[in-house]
Amino acid sequence: QVQLVESGGGLVQAGGSLRLSCAASGRTFMSYAMGWFRQAPGKEREFVAAISWSGGRTVYADSVKGRFTISRDNAMNTVYLQMNSLKFEDTAVYYCGASEFSGGSKRLADFHSWGPGTQVTVSS
Repeated sequence: QVQLVESGGGLVQAGGSLRLSCAASGRTFMSYAMGWFRQAPGKEREFVAAISWSGGRTVYADSVKGRFTISRDNAMNTVYLQMNSLKFEDTAVYYCGASEFSGGSKRLADFHSWGPGTQVTVSS
């Protein structure tokens, strides 16, 4: 198993940018696809973006396509989420998870080892 810790959240005005990081411990990081999900108050956790173990394949939710970019640095055991042109509706706690599904799953059930999350608040 892998242990994950997210960071980089904060308060930003609409139109601004943030970069989230997810640091992994354990020697098996490279064997996992990684994903970012988010959960707003009163809502279910939803898919944001995922990346294959090599970084060669990425998938995005329609709501963030063209604004967010997922990437990973396997030497640093870290996955990133660059968020640009932030909107009020992007406000949520953001979580990263690991998956054995290398094809880039969007299903919550395909991910595990969730970190504690990092809060992103976008002011309108």
